[in-house]
Amino acid sequence: MQPLSASGLLEVWERGADRSPVEQALILLAAAYPRTPAEALANLTIGQRDACLLQLRLLTFGPQLNGLAACPSCGERLELALDARDLQGDRLALPEPGSAEAGSTEAAFTLAPYEVTYRLPTSADLRRLTRLDDPGLARQQLLEACVLKVRRGKKTVPAGELPDDVLAALGERMGQAGSLADLTLAVTCPACRHQWKVLFDIVSFFWSEISAWAARLMREVHILASAYGWREADILALSPWRRQRYLELIGI
Repeated sequence: MQPLSASGLLEVWERGADRSPVEQALILLAAAYPRTPAEALANLTIGQRDACLLQLRLLTFGPQLNGLAACPSCGERLELALDARDLQGDRLALPEPGSAEAGSTEAAFTLAPYEVTYRLPTSADLRRLTRLDDPGLARQQLLEACVLKVRRGKKTVPAGELPDDVLAALGERMGQAGSLADLTLAVTCPACRHQWKVLFDIVSFFWSEISAWAARLMREVHILASAYGWREADILALSPWRRQRYLELIGI
């Protein structure tokens, strides 16, 4: 994995500013793995993708994850602090895209009288569903796309004939298969003691951080370029510490 420089982050932000979360995730992966074919990155399972993005986020901004949440009961705003290394643990295996370990893996379960063999969803699967306006239809089509084989006794049946309870069981198993997409955090409001769960999505969290960082950096570039006449590339080549010292010298 290749860490992202300041100029690399700005390029990623510019390319992905108006794209869907699926595309933003793939743009980040392409920057982190510049020698890996785009197809191999798109065919990582969502869990593998999230593991790579979490590691990239750790290398880019450090292990501390800071966020805000509003209590749904009283409206109190809470600061949430997590350590990316705690989220990694044994939950997600970091693959090397394009390796034998990367990509979709097969699994199976039985919910009588059905025996279902399936694979885990990938970014390529999600990208095909981005134009669907009905979330329920998109979820059903995703589950059916990941079904490899269905047997009812000795008979093979189409995935489209699976009943709702089997599709629900399939979705639950996919969600438990090592993905940060279904990671929820238990939160208690210190003001009213209300308890609820907050969904952690590494793609939206990381991209929000990049957007805020890019806005600050472009302002710094504008100020330093105006004050010293430096080129953007020269300013981006400075460390954050040195940029801050120059900003202090001109009273910012």
